[in-house]
Amino acid sequence: MAKEIIMPKFGFTQEESEILEWLKQDGDKVDKGDPIAVVSTDKISMEVEAPESGIVGGIRYKVGDVVPVTRIIAYVLQPGEKAPETDAVPAAPKSEATAAPAAEEKAAQPAAGATPAAPTTFSISPVAQRLAADLNIDASQISGTGRDGQVTKKDVEDFAASLSAGAGKVNATPSARRIAQEKGVDLHALSGSGPNGRIQAEDVSTARAGAAVQAAVAAVPSIGAVPGLKVLKEIPLVGMRRTIAQNMQRSMQQAPHMFLQVDVEMDAAEGLRKLANQNKVADAPKISVTALIVKAVAWALKQNPIINSQYTDEKIILYSDINIGVATALDNGLIVPVIHNADSKDLLEISRELGDLAQRARSNKLQPDNLSGGTFTISNLGMFGIDRFTAIINPPQSAILAVGKMNKVFVPDENDQPVLSRQVALTLSADHRVMDGSQAAKFLTDLKNSLLNLGEILK
Repeated sequence: MAKEIIMPKFGFTQEESEILEWLKQDGDKVDKGDPIAVVSTDKISMEVEAPESGIVGGIRYKVGDVVPVTRIIAYVLQPGEKAPETDAVPAAPKSEATAAPAAEEKAAQPAAGATPAAPTTFSISPVAQRLAADLNIDASQISGTGRDGQVTKKDVEDFAASLSAGAGKVNATPSARRIAQEKGVDLHALSGSGPNGRIQAEDVSTARAGAAVQAAVAAVPSIGAVPGLKVLKEIPLVGMRRTIAQNMQRSMQQAPHMFLQVDVEMDAAEGLRKLANQNKVADAPKISVTALIVKAVAWALKQNPIINSQYTDEKIILYSDINIGVATALDNGLIVPVIHNADSKDLLEISRELGDLAQRARSNKLQPDNLSGGTFTISNLGMFGIDRFTAIINPPQSAILAVGKMNKVFVPDENDQPVLSRQVALTLSADHRVMDGSQAAKFLTDLKNSLLNLGEILK
């Protein structure tokens, strides 16, 4: 029997994925577990695997198509089998909104000899169904805009917004209402970024700033490429690239960045690293400078929990989990795999995990869990020869550390004599809404001292 290959659901809130590449074509033989296609989840690229051995057939979508999760994208066939010509629309999970009681179903059956009415199928995505339940909305009243009329999360949000508008109410926080009144912003014209579409203070500020920008550029038409210039290549703003653009723009617009920088002598840390690598066992990974910094950062975050936090419109959340993301460059963008509970891991564990995550990132083998739950980010461009730089905070985190190249410089010793030393520039970008300059400075000072005395921290 033909075995369906469906578009997997990689994340809790994911509703669709884009097909980036077909690794197998109709007629190709596959074994169970072989990669069939590469799809994008906005954050990462993932492989879809063959559910069993056989022959690929009935490919339903082409590269570039955006497909809802659980949708059939192809089949695995056995010799002599043919793929179905049409696919059934996946049924939504049963709930009060999607399933009638058994008695009503029975009553709805046509009498003997009667011509049955054309069946109607109500389909709703799992995320949309949960949101409708949270908002106490009868989802069957919503017109779906998804494929084959499926009700999506956005449909539920739009429906809820229309109900609020009809009742003359706006779902907004008190601070958003205050700012809107002060600045003369119409809340009815805004879309909220908070839970259930609630308008946040940042939404009002961003809308006001956006209106000013739009007014300034209103005379400039949107024409794409400049006429008369030869185009080398056009890169569609989709998938990972679009997500990066949106996140970085939101971070710079909403989080008031402050930047603090310190040069750290790395002689002791580098000596410890080289000694450890010289004495390592055969199968142990080499310890990198990044691994040293991850360990030192984890220690410093434990001393300064305000840095390991998140800003919301109504409170600042400090986390006890120390999960450090390490920015990793790919050909088509940037992702941030996460070392979870970095404070409880030794240098060898951190080095092994860093190497594994980097390799899987470049071969599209990362899982969503590898990218979730980060509380702080490190961006190291030293390997590219960059001496120092500033980084944009990775939302919803409150700070990010930029690491430059390790340079040899002359510094005065205790007798003011020049001594050659290895130094690295560390630049902290911090959200001024969350912390004061003195708090960010204390973290950076503790981080510097931890690298100067790394041997003591590792004991």
